[in-house]
Amino acid sequence: MSDDIFDPALYADVRRPLAEARTLPRWCYVSEAFHQREIDRIFMKTWNFIDRVDAIPNAGDYIAADTFAGPIIVLRDREGGLRAFANTCRHRGSRLLVGSGNCRGIVCPYHSWTYGLDGKLLGARGMERTAGFDRRHYSLKPIRLETWGGFMFVNFDANAGSLLDHLGELPRKFASYKFDDMVCTRRSEYEIACNWKLIIENAHEDYHTQTVHRSSLGNQVTEPEENPVGNWDAIFLPLETSVAVLPGETAPFPHIPALEGRLAHGTYFTLLYPATQFACVQDCMWWLRVTPTAPSACRLNVGFCFPKGTAARPDFAEKVEAYYRRWDIGIAEDNSTGTLQQAGLHSPFYEPGPLSWKEPKVHSIALWILDRVLDEPATLSPRAAE
Repeated sequence: MSDDIFDPALYADVRRPLAEARTLPRWCYVSEAFHQREIDRIFMKTWNFIDRVDAIPNAGDYIAADTFAGPIIVLRDREGGLRAFANTCRHRGSRLLVGSGNCRGIVCPYHSWTYGLDGKLLGARGMERTAGFDRRHYSLKPIRLETWGGFMFVNFDANAGSLLDHLGELPRKFASYKFDDMVCTRRSEYEIACNWKLIIENAHEDYHTQTVHRSSLGNQVTEPEENPVGNWDAIFLPLETSVAVLPGETAPFPHIPALEGRLAHGTYFTLLYPATQFACVQDCMWWLRVTPTAPSACRLNVGFCFPKGTAARPDFAEKVEAYYRRWDIGIAEDNSTGTLQQAGLHSPFYEPGPLSWKEPKVHSIALWILDRVLDEPATLSPRAAE
């Protein structure tokens, strides 16, 4: 057996057809080297969801987010445009902003270097005697930011393609959800002691629901999306009523009237690679944004969105609690499974296991990751290639 964890031959069993495939080796969930390769080759080179544009509706509004590439600022400038910058002072690197809020400009809390909302350095008191100092050379470092459907994405690779190229057919397929007409009504954050992939894998299979959610959300039987075009994938839960409330409860809000075709008849649990889920229901949607922070740790941000008309109802605050109650229960149960899995994966006795026919997207996720982390694909045996 090779000592190089990036030797493609070590992943031949992962690349077999689903009925014969094995799960990823344990080092994919515990190794610092594998974790760093994922950061370098996946997260630093692709589009990563950050938040909704309605988080910063006014000039000067900002959110400061921690990412695998360090802290960033996303703000709305004086002309109403959206911008993203590295959240680090060009002097000695201090973090500039924390949390969220509104500002007329950005002032470094260490030495009061001052930046405009366009990122330009406006003032640097005390630099008058520094040879050749020109404040035009010390603007904040910009980060690529693009939007779709009211969602903001950033990319740390200047040479990457556009967001729409990355998403492929997803914007067209999901157009009737009218995401632009939604508003986020609650945001939550969790620190979870598990590898980021465990959260994403769990969110895109129904095999666990008959056990983990047996007494809460109940067993769910989904159908895999076939041959999606773009960097996304999905499982579909056919159900004429909203799955966004607990079983036995009636969803109090109306369905989105414009929904077309299959979207009107169930829920899409949709993976936007690499690490975001959009759960799209007939009356609302929620996102799960997973940020890797270490091989055995990640941060989960969750946002809950409704059509603006629904959120404006006089009874919204009262009736939305049924949705929040369902979400909080489900998220807590799923987060717990992640920590249990991570604890077990640290055992040197763990070996890759077989996949169930109910886990096709766990297999797809593994293949998507390997295609980007490894230098070349493994050579399959003739039987596996059939």
